Amino acid sequence: MSVGLSAAAVESAFVAACEEELMAPKPGNVHDFAAGHGMRPGDFRRSAEAAAPALTHDGARLGERILGAVAATRQAVGQNTNLGIVLLCAPLAMAAAAGGELAASLGSILAASNLADASAVFEAIALASPGGLGTAARYDVHQPATVPLAVAMAEAEARDRIAWNWTHRFADIFGPGLAAYAAARQRWSAPGWAALAVYLRFLAAIPDSHVRRKHGDAVAEKIRAAAMPVLAGLLECHDPTPELPGLLAWDAALKAASINPGTSADLTVATIFAARLRCELRHVIDAC
Repeated sequence: MSVGLSAAAVESAFVAACEEELMAPKPGNVHDFAAGHGMRPGDFRRSAEAAAPALTHDGARLGERILGAVAATRQAVGQNTNLGIVLLCAPLAMAAAAGGELAASLGSILAASNLADASAVFEAIALASPGGLGTAARYDVHQPATVPLAVAMAEAEARDRIAWNWTHRFADIFGPGLAAYAAARQRWSAPGWAALAVYLRFLAAIPDSHVRRKHGDAVAEKIRAAAMPVLAGLLECHDPTPELPGLLAWDAALKAASINPGTSADLTVATIFAARLRCELRHVIDAC
């Protein structure tokens, strides 16, 4: 019988992952060095604390967790700060509670999602009202769900990287994300730099889908190309601290242009969360 994590352990890992991501000076995104896009770091901390109980609620279905976390966030901060984070972290939270190997359990969780989950997730997306997300020719979230959640995610995967990860069993997270995080944590003791390495790894590899929706393919590709030398320079540093002024200058320029690579930040939180869950699951197994 698989031994999973308690709701309290999963909740703690989630809040810690959100905190760690805020430590990273992520160009274009909100972090402890700079606010942006009408949001401050404190908004994200309150959002994590508000969303965590619903996200980790024992016995709740996937859609219920997502809707509950989004509704709690909306009540706490009055805006969408974490829809993408919740969509990625809710299945990971359920997988950790189920026990076993995290990626395998996650696949089972995603495969078991149904029409009721789709209805709840549609309601959550409509409540969060993210720019450009949810409106579509088929399976529009402002209409009643008519297909299971997996089908709706497959329909959206070409335009949204979070949906793509749902249909590909979180391949970005369990592949390059966790590899980049492990290497960076081994290289640097400060977790914020490791989170930044993961963020830049995603930003340099994949045109950010939040940027694509708001600014188009050309801008998203320009940001992706610009991230490549920034990531390369960071990975050459034994002490990344001297890189901070350049990072903050790029951060300010992106924010002045209203460019927020939010999908890359969401994937970063989910990667750190997955890493923490795997570590906690190993401790539980070793203790049994």
